[in-house]
Amino acid sequence: MKSPVRPSPPPDAAARRAAPPVVTYAVERLPAYDAAFYEAAREGMVKVDEAIAAPRDAAHFRVPAGHFFRIVSIEGPQVGDLDLWNAADPNEHFWSGKTRALAATHVGVGDRLWSNLPGLRPLATITHDTLGWYGFDDDGAGVHDVIGTRCDPYTNRLLSGDDYHRCCHSNLTRAFARATGRSLAEAEPFVHDVLNVFMCTGFTADTHRYFMKASPVRPGDFLELFAEIDLIGAISACPGGDCSASHSSDVAVCHPLAIEIFRPRAEALAGWRPAAVNPYPRSHGA
Repeated sequence: MKSPVRPSPPPDAAARRAAPPVVTYAVERLPAYDAAFYEAAREGMVKVDEAIAAPRDAAHFRVPAGHFFRIVSIEGPQVGDLDLWNAADPNEHFWSGKTRALAATHVGVGDRLWSNLPGLRPLATITHDTLGWYGFDDDGAGVHDVIGTRCDPYTNRLLSGDDYHRCCHSNLTRAFARATGRSLAEAEPFVHDVLNVFMCTGFTADTHRYFMKASPVRPGDFLELFAEIDLIGAISACPGGDCSASHSSDVAVCHPLAIEIFRPRAEALAGWRPAAVNPYPRSHGA
């Protein structure tokens, strides 16, 4: 618990607090979202593969560059934790922190999922979201956050004293191990902070603590993304179900999630190229 005792404010406290906010990154130089290109590419696309993440478990999948993939609610309200890796080199993976800084705390159509350094390039672009109507509610909550980490057995042990093996971190570790033929010990370091698909979250107004509430997702809802490079993905059907009450437990009602892969018409990708790695020369001033 934080100490309730605070030091006395200095005489110029009001002036210090009145400093104007400045958005951290000026993103105007980033390429604009080409809605016309992605909408045209979606027309006539064909489903070519599918995977199912069972409740309290994860599924892995592969998406070729230039294909679309969807995370789909198929039976009931359920949130999912999504990890993405460069299929050719999984040391390059989704970076939730930089995505949050370049986009927002919650992502939607037109936002890119960026990779870690030194690649720092779009791995995928969000092209359709049936929950795009939600926005931010009266509690300040939105869906699809890049704030929270995946639930994990280490924090669970720290807070409860118990071991629980169906946390999203463990689920994703098993899925990545299956996808790549690695052992669990080899796979675990590749698991990273996630996109919390369908999760409804925010910060409390008084203490600014991270909170979750019942997801608005219903069967038939989906989040769709376009693979900007060849990807390995894994999605965990969180043991918290719709995250209306708890996570990392067997108490919540949980449902499966589907992952659907779509191939667009070849002519729809004319002139498109996979995302290139960041051009910084890595000299670091030497």
